[in-house]
Amino acid sequence: MTRPDRFTDRVAIVCGAGCVGPGWGNGRAVAVALAAEGAKVFAVDLHLSALEETVSRIEEIGGMVETYLCDATKSDQVAAMVEACIAKFDRVDILVNCVGGSAAGGAVEMDEAVWNAQLAFNLTSVFLTCKNVIPHMQAQGGGAIVNFSSTSGLRYTGAAQVAYAATKAAVIQMGKVLAVQHAKDGIRFNTVVPGQLHTPMVEARLAGQRFGGDVDALIASRVARIPLGFMGDGRDSAAAVLFLASDEARFITGTEIVVDGGMTVKCA
Repeated sequence: MTRPDRFTDRVAIVCGAGCVGPGWGNGRAVAVALAAEGAKVFAVDLHLSALEETVSRIEEIGGMVETYLCDATKSDQVAAMVEACIAKFDRVDILVNCVGGSAAGGAVEMDEAVWNAQLAFNLTSVFLTCKNVIPHMQAQGGGAIVNFSSTSGLRYTGAAQVAYAATKAAVIQMGKVLAVQHAKDGIRFNTVVPGQLHTPMVEARLAGQRFGGDVDALIASRVARIPLGFMGDGRDSAAAVLFLASDEARFITGTEIVVDGGMTVKCA
């Protein structure tokens, strides 16, 4: 059940607000959920086509959304994006970092260029948005930043993806350090840690990487690892973001909410 007034007059930057296909990816679900509860959403993605469904869903519920195209790994583009948000809405109260993606391989077989690209995509993107948003939150007296990690940053999750796992673990620790550093500024930093979700990425990319395009086989293998017996989707991650970004979480900073149906606490 939504609360249309929970984020009234608050401005939220959602980086990675688009999606690779129809349905509920994390960023799209977050953007729509924030808009449904009154936030003015500054929806950021690399491609306009990825944002089209996000925008249409927000407009259907009468929400407010402004789109912006940005490569979150480029410092000049991120700085310009944040300034564009300030120019449009005069402030930023919430930042949600949903940008990220995995690449297969361990230290031996992974090309160094892939390693560097993973660092930029999953970690530097978070660093750059925080770097540019924090001064504005300091000036206005506070804010909430929610970063996306992954259960791969907590434990081995069945695939050798060393760069993805390392960067997602780093996102969690980055949030802890910044939470302590900026507590006096009234800025809270928390992390959502999704597990095996059924997002459009399953059909668009993961099945081809791991199961030769057999989506049903991939889904079955993922569900088998989840104690609750089903996969959530981006809306489950978005529910965690809504809580962490809200005043209900005013005394919560430097921590994580794991959204995985119990997978990371299962022994095997």
